[in-house]
Amino acid sequence: MYPKNRQSSPLQWQSQLLLLIVVPACCIWIFLQASRAWTFHSPVFIQAAGISIAFGLTVWLLRAATGAAAMTGALIAACLYLRTPGWRTALIPLGLMLILALAATRAGRAHKESLGIAEAKRGRVPSQVVANLGIAALTTLPLTANQLFSPSAHSALLSIAALSAALAEAAADTVSSELGQVFGGMPRLLTTLKPVPVGTDGGITFAGTVAGCIAAALVTAVAALTLPLSVRTGCVVFSSAIFGLFFDSWLGAVFERRGWLNNDAVNFLSTLASASIAAALLARSH
Repeated sequence: MYPKNRQSSPLQWQSQLLLLIVVPACCIWIFLQASRAWTFHSPVFIQAAGISIAFGLTVWLLRAATGAAAMTGALIAACLYLRTPGWRTALIPLGLMLILALAATRAGRAHKESLGIAEAKRGRVPSQVVANLGIAALTTLPLTANQLFSPSAHSALLSIAALSAALAEAAADTVSSELGQVFGGMPRLLTTLKPVPVGTDGGITFAGTVAGCIAAALVTAVAALTLPLSVRTGCVVFSSAIFGLFFDSWLGAVFERRGWLNNDAVNFLSTLASASIAAALLARSH
């Protein structure tokens, strides 16, 4: 869970690799969807463009992200809208996730600055956006030709459940980390439960964990009401997000502390785990 803004220079290639995976994939998918919308005279692409631009500008004006990061977020927002167009769109749980993350990041900022673990005032950078939201974007892309040309209701459900789990885990991770630093007291290392300094990779607190679970529950509930998802599917999404929350701390304690993974890679892998488990559980039940 800790920290959110520290990067290890020798591992910066991992952040760059995430950008190379997610951004081109999003651009290709948006281009294909734009071509399809043009062919069938559909307004969905114009809607996606307008909403994503407004989304990026809002994030940038709130100083929640740098200009490049806001553009990256706009690409991801476009992917989510193109996958779930209309009023019942994944942008609603995405918006809630960002509100929770922004509020938690700014809570107790003076205390975090005194510890040297506060988020940079210029906001998050593109690799951080991709690390937290890249998997949600990738779940909108068809993985097989059958999903592209003959999409089924079942494959759509798996995609939306995976997307929701990724967003819920990203909210849980950010909120638990940021609020745990302020209200959690002395954290304990997940793997040994021994006390560690605030900001230690893999450190967790009871208050932070509870706050993260609440954040995951809120995002899951909004996703279930918006997209919509059944109660059973919502429970799977929430459980998968909580697994990802602890998986994030385990990766931090085992791999990030040893200098094998940087924080972007840890966040990306934890959202991947949440999305994969949600999709796998639902796939086995059908």
